[in-house]
Amino acid sequence: MGDINRIIKVMKKNKVATGSLIFLLVLFLIAVFGPFFSPYSPGDIDYSLMGIPTPPSSKHLLGTDNNGRDILARLLHGARLTLLVGIGAVLVYVIIGTILGAAAGFFGGWIDNIIMRLVDVMLSLPILFFILILQMLLEPSIWNVIFVIGFTGWAGTCRLVRGQVLSIREMTYIESAKAIGASNWRIIFRHIIPNTMAPIIVTATLGVASTILLESSLSFLGYGVQEPNASWGGMLNKAQSYMSIAPWTVFFPGILIVLTVLAFNFMGDGLRDALDPKLKT
Repeated sequence: MGDINRIIKVMKKNKVATGSLIFLLVLFLIAVFGPFFSPYSPGDIDYSLMGIPTPPSSKHLLGTDNNGRDILARLLHGARLTLLVGIGAVLVYVIIGTILGAAAGFFGGWIDNIIMRLVDVMLSLPILFFILILQMLLEPSIWNVIFVIGFTGWAGTCRLVRGQVLSIREMTYIESAKAIGASNWRIIFRHIIPNTMAPIIVTATLGVASTILLESSLSFLGYGVQEPNASWGGMLNKAQSYMSIAPWTVFFPGILIVLTVLAFNFMGDGLRDALDPKLKT
């Protein structure tokens, strides 16, 4: 309870992190409930407005795209998909990286050597191009985007967890657990991984920001979330031809990407300070 109070106290002192947390909570609520209150669906087409984007009006508060679709409705839908991909992909690679990192650090020997060589290979790959190749080979879908990013992003988490486990496995309580006959995997999941959660949480928070940028890049290039689904990167892709005559079509999805990525980064920095037991309040 004392640790929780200290974390809340540190987070409250960090106004930027607190503001970022509030922004992300509002964004999450908008992503979940916003589309239900929108008068338009993201795929609804106003055929009278097709051809070129139309500016914001009382009928379409943020205007329409070149296909006559309401930009606000697509932004709300895009928020849901962007957060789904960002958080889903991070969960995939955090789980993979945590398990492999814990196994490498705890068992050592040939298991550690094999896992760390895999880490070296993954970190040496030009990850964006590698993901592009995988996306071209797979049928485009939201779930493929999540799993491709997840299965290619675990190396950093694995290395971080391994470093933590190398120090934790020498602790007295680990030796005591071994002495009473606890199995290796029970020790890993009950005693070691829970004590590595603070850096994992910080890494995951920062990872969501980089994953959102990666998903936006993939969608902008046409290999991420596919039409008729709306994503912020995909909206930028469709709007680039009209940037000079309809800048609002670029501004709204672009500013949301920037603000969301900054919010996750600022919140990650705040969590790093709050979860640091050496920090004096």
